[in-house]
Amino acid sequence: MLDANIKQQLKAYMEKLQQPIELVAAYDDGAKSQELRQLLEEIEPMSEKISLRTEESNDVRRPSFAINRVGSDMGVRFAGIPMGHEFTSLVLALLQVGGHPSKASQGVIEQIQQLDGDFEFETYFSLSCQNCPDVVQALNLMSVLNPGVRHTAIDGALFQDEVEKREIMSVPSVYLNGEPWGQGRMTLEEIVSRLDTKSDEKEAEKINQKDTFEVLVIGGGPAGSAAAIYAARKGISTGIAAERFGGQVVDTMGIENLISVPYTEGPKLVAAMEQHVKEYDVDIMNMQLAEKLIPATKRGMPHEVRLANGASLKARTVVLSTGARWRPLGVPGEVEYRNKGVAYCPHCDGPLFKGKHVAVIGGGNSGVEAAIDLAGIVGHVTLIEFGAEMRADDVLQKKLRSLNNVDVITSGQTTEVVGENGRVSGLNYTDRNTGESHHVALEGVFVQIGLVPNTEWLKGDIELSQHGEIIINDRNETSIPGVFAAGDVTTVPYKQIVISMGEGSKAALSAFDFLIRNSVE
Repeated sequence: MLDANIKQQLKAYMEKLQQPIELVAAYDDGAKSQELRQLLEEIEPMSEKISLRTEESNDVRRPSFAINRVGSDMGVRFAGIPMGHEFTSLVLALLQVGGHPSKASQGVIEQIQQLDGDFEFETYFSLSCQNCPDVVQALNLMSVLNPGVRHTAIDGALFQDEVEKREIMSVPSVYLNGEPWGQGRMTLEEIVSRLDTKSDEKEAEKINQKDTFEVLVIGGGPAGSAAAIYAARKGISTGIAAERFGGQVVDTMGIENLISVPYTEGPKLVAAMEQHVKEYDVDIMNMQLAEKLIPATKRGMPHEVRLANGASLKARTVVLSTGARWRPLGVPGEVEYRNKGVAYCPHCDGPLFKGKHVAVIGGGNSGVEAAIDLAGIVGHVTLIEFGAEMRADDVLQKKLRSLNNVDVITSGQTTEVVGENGRVSGLNYTDRNTGESHHVALEGVFVQIGLVPNTEWLKGDIELSQHGEIIINDRNETSIPGVFAAGDVTTVPYKQIVISMGEGSKAALSAFDFLIRNSVE
């Protein structure tokens, strides 16, 4: 099951166990149960603190296994085989149930321990989903820290009957005490904040007590991270407020064009960015959504940024790097069937459509890459491109056309997503050459048509382009003196990670230059 190298690494990790743990397995007669049995029998001998037994109760999913701390009412359960992206979740669960300390901040740990109530969580994941491990690992840790929290992580591909019954068409999907509770990537802090009803109030109080920053970065993606690092290296007080550290990069699977890094994945790059930012004296304020920019009323006075929780931050200079989000189709049925067949992340949700007919909307690189990935999972892919021809790189187009379960429709304008019984059943499109309307019967629609800048909160306060982007010059200056902008949220062409990093660096240097040329009154 595990190759020699992984076994050696895992054995080294198991040496860190501080308390005995018990693996309690529930098998059936299927092939996956045999795989699970092999995995657990390979793990058991790796430490004298690990024991393995078979679950006698019939009231559990099969195949599944629990990781319990001997002598305590503590443990986590995996329904399925946690390999792929979830292998790290397995390793962390073994360590944390075995007493190895978490890297979570002491404040968050105490917040989890103080939660009052009974929380029975179930998370449906897919092994190819890069967002699922964050949720699985967060809830696993919470079940270790608080006896009132229980968690089961479920591989949706192995428990299709549950997926169908609960109409799950997007992962991660989280249920709390049997009811839908959340979908999509969530950090540990976000989950705890939702459960702790007073967290916003407490966080706002802390933020309001902060001094004026010399540079305040709004947004934690590649541009924001680079800006924070470059500002902090100048020895000036720097803060970064982000709704979600990493931004859209967290949802990016393969990254092959970041110079000097032949291949990486979004979550890995985000973890590296965050670690790099933490190497410097940067005040990181995560899960903070900016709602209003109040420019300084006169030279030398600080700018103010109001947050959704009611708090305010002040700074002599501001770098806006709030990035962009997936552009919606904007057609009837899209919102109604979101997460019920309409999806935006093929890597996350593709396995839920195994053997089914899906469509990909968009013929750029993202759309064609999505169609190629999905073709290896689903039964059939129909790619619909609005223009007369696809815009993706030639090498991607050649690969796409070599696949025998993919159809390509150009000059197609998607007009409606239709459904039956609460889930997608097809879409309608118009042939832009003939004006004829067509219907495609399918069960999933993956939207890949570009980005929308996150600037709604800035309208009326700063100059924006007709597309809603922040207008900047070659020094990243905006229409407001002392306010700079960088990355996908701006008018800079070519929305790329490496370009955003460079733009964030430029913005920080321009902010520093502004500071040394303008005195404070």
